[in-house]
Amino acid sequence: MADDLEEDFDDVDGDDSFDEEGKKGGGRRKMLIIILLALLVVVGGGAGAYFTGMLDPVLGASSGGDEAHGADAGGGADDGHGGHGGGGGGHGGHGAEGGEGEAGALGHTVFYDLPEMIVDLNATGGRKAHFLKVRVSLELANQADVARVEAVMPRVIDNFQTFLRELRVEDLQGAAGIYRVREELLRRVANAVRPAQVNAVLFKEMLVQ
Repeated sequence: MADDLEEDFDDVDGDDSFDEEGKKGGGRRKMLIIILLALLVVVGGGAGAYFTGMLDPVLGASSGGDEAHGADAGGGADDGHGGHGGGGGGHGGHGAEGGEGEAGALGHTVFYDLPEMIVDLNATGGRKAHFLKVRVSLELANQADVARVEAVMPRVIDNFQTFLRELRVEDLQGAAGIYRVREELLRRVANAVRPAQVNAVLFKEMLVQ
């Protein structure tokens, strides 16, 4: 009988130890399940937030910061090289100023009107006396030549009148006659105002009376 009771107590002790081990094993399994569920919740929530666009502001701010940093670095490099480019532009500026200086010195074509002249034409050989009224404009190479022409104006007028007084009425007829008169006046005025450059002699008015 005593042996049977001892065996019964042993069985009870064995069952208790088994229950304790089962409880411990069940607790571990519960912890693992809870951890797995928490991970699933976190991963699922993160994936859902990513696909729904909730993380775009955060990700955009991060990538924007990286891009801004890269842009700043690139901008610094460009500014450095751009400085050299600006220096080249400075040289170009000097060239432009030089070009403007030359243009100012050379100037543009200038038209200068001579005083109106009235001369009597050649009337030898019993010809009827005629008068020639003429207004002439000189085409000068630049503005600086105006002062040179004005400085020798009496010489210019004298050369013109001397030549015109030798003309006959027949010399002024037709385009060929006018062309010859113009070329002769150009030759005379060019010699009188040298070194000023006269490009052409233009008739504004020519009247024979």
